[in-house]
Amino acid sequence: MKKTFISLLFMGMSLSMAAQSAITADTTAHHHETGELYHKHMMIGEIVVSGVTGDTKLKHSTVPVAVLTRQQLQAVASTNIIDAISHQPGISQITTGSGISKPVIRGLGYNRIVTVHDGVRQEGQQWGDEHGIEIDGQGISQIEVIKGPASLMYGSDALAGVLVLRSDGALAEGEMKASVSTEYQTNNGLFDYSLAFGGNKQGYVWNLRYSDKYAHTYKNKYDGYVLGSQFSERALSAMIGQNRHWGTQRLLLSYFHLTPGIVEGERDAQGRFVIAAEDEDDEPRIATEDELRQYGKLAPFQQVRHYRAVLDNMIYLPVGSLRAVVGYQQNRRQEYEEEDECGLDFKLHTVNYSLAWRLPEFSGWKINTGVNGMYQRSQNLGDEYLIPAYSLFDAGVYATANYAVGRWTLTGGLRFDNRHLHSYALEGRFNRLSRNFSALSGSVGAVLELTENWHVRFNVARGFRAPNLSELGSNGEHEGTLRYEIGNPQLKPEYSLQGDAGIDMQTEHMNLQLGLFVNNVSNFVYAHRNDALAVPDLEEGLATFVYTQGNARLVGGEASLDIHPVERIHWQNAFSIVNARLLHQPEESRWLPLTPPARWTSELSYDLLPAGKTFGNVFVKVGVAHNFRQNHFYAAYDTETATPAYTLFSAQAGTDVRLGRNTKISVYLTGENLTNCAYQNHLSRLKYAEANAATGRTGVYNMGRNVVMKIVVPLMF
Repeated sequence: MKKTFISLLFMGMSLSMAAQSAITADTTAHHHETGELYHKHMMIGEIVVSGVTGDTKLKHSTVPVAVLTRQQLQAVASTNIIDAISHQPGISQITTGSGISKPVIRGLGYNRIVTVHDGVRQEGQQWGDEHGIEIDGQGISQIEVIKGPASLMYGSDALAGVLVLRSDGALAEGEMKASVSTEYQTNNGLFDYSLAFGGNKQGYVWNLRYSDKYAHTYKNKYDGYVLGSQFSERALSAMIGQNRHWGTQRLLLSYFHLTPGIVEGERDAQGRFVIAAEDEDDEPRIATEDELRQYGKLAPFQQVRHYRAVLDNMIYLPVGSLRAVVGYQQNRRQEYEEEDECGLDFKLHTVNYSLAWRLPEFSGWKINTGVNGMYQRSQNLGDEYLIPAYSLFDAGVYATANYAVGRWTLTGGLRFDNRHLHSYALEGRFNRLSRNFSALSGSVGAVLELTENWHVRFNVARGFRAPNLSELGSNGEHEGTLRYEIGNPQLKPEYSLQGDAGIDMQTEHMNLQLGLFVNNVSNFVYAHRNDALAVPDLEEGLATFVYTQGNARLVGGEASLDIHPVERIHWQNAFSIVNARLLHQPEESRWLPLTPPARWTSELSYDLLPAGKTFGNVFVKVGVAHNFRQNHFYAAYDTETATPAYTLFSAQAGTDVRLGRNTKISVYLTGENLTNCAYQNHLSRLKYAEANAATGRTGVYNMGRNVVMKIVVPLMF
């Protein structure tokens, strides 16, 4: 197995794949105000990341971190923010249709990944499959993807990694800017637009943004238009604050509203999608052509609303700086089986708090310490139930240190967490549950600068995750995942011990990154199918899943290679693989559920006209992404099945239109899945929908050919 892994890894390096860790994957970026083209591979070492142990130059980070800029996100064809980053090596997505994506880092997802948005961890019932991250991707200026345990800074749930998302920052003194962007996708008719305006006058700063997105059902050559895959998004955000000599203050407010349909996959004998009957005495009816391409709501569907208010204060002290952040979030998710009848209705209140003290740098030392945590209260307001109502409180205290000496950079830290979880009884459905979880987490690592162009990194980290309420106490139909779930109140917390090793090389004509990891997870929680359990009045076609746990080991890595023999040509490549096993299990249950297959991508780009007077940053690129066959699947109880290999081809072109030295408009044209390949991603929940009686194919397939046009208009005052 080890020989197979190493050979595949280096085969990926030699074959190459497209979409390195976003820092080297796209080697050029646009400077919209001056039209200047600069090379990102020349500034990799100067990029500062903050998600690991405070502000650290990327070349000194002991754990692998991918950075994506706004320009890279704008150039990617996607339906949501997680879809936009899922092309990076080591990163995948669990999907339920085209509008719902959940991140997976190195084979782990759900509550094993923490999403931090502007300094506050996003809390929106992320244990569920059938809704995504409640963040407007149009307002994100930069994303850091931390691969590996990051419990040190973020506590429970950061077992697999962290997504650090940053919204539009404050402008320079005296500036005011606006932007208008829009997009259209041919496959699902997706149309969106976003309006933004920001400024900085006499130390008072502000940013405003409004975004809208609509999409009808997507299509592929096997299923046609997929009933229930339509969705819509609406987002509004505002930031106001002040910059003073003693520090900064920011008040951030946002509202996000997602209305996704629910794909049930039910069809008649001819393979046509049908709509369930509203009354028990009626028969399902065949969906009309208008309903199959409908933009608006069509039962069943969801309403997901997320409200957020954050007060962020930074105070400069004689002995460092103090950052105090307090936030309130309200997440409400409703499922409608009929147009005006709400079944499941979750309302989650979250109060986040954080106090961090950064000491002044001295004698090569950087020291940070702090405390953070949250309080939650979840309510069931509907007449259907999946998890019990609950309250949660956790707190953690941590300290990190970074020491630079000679060619070495050493980092490390410790953290202690305590989480108390209490659920409330509901007669005939849920029993009262009260659990307390505590753990000590830590990390230690080093970076050695072999030469100016070569760096070697090592890191060992211990992570911790308390089981969530869905795993402990669920008892109901999980709509959208096509299954009935039963929790296990005796679950123990998960602990991970991960070792990372990597090497980076950067020269004038080549960038190379290689990273390997081994992650041992004790008490790994997973759901397996068990239809032998007697569930009263179980709806026909639903499978029963029960939560259990065991020990797991994940081994894998990523390799990326960017070759630029001349200034205008770039061949960007990457390969990623993860081998995820449950230990001491029989053959049919030896592999972890929802493990992404090995993936290889390659992309060749050419800058036609970097700095013309009227047109600038003109580029064309072609790409290929190959997902290998996934034979490693959790086969017990028919929980999962193997997934065949498939290859997707893409092409893109873009340009800036200039007037003088200022960019007036940027245009991107992208073609995805150009051969209209019919495929099922191994992490698609729709892969396990009912079989099509007309074709014999099980489940629903992913999106077919899609052509995307994006237009961005920056304005400066």
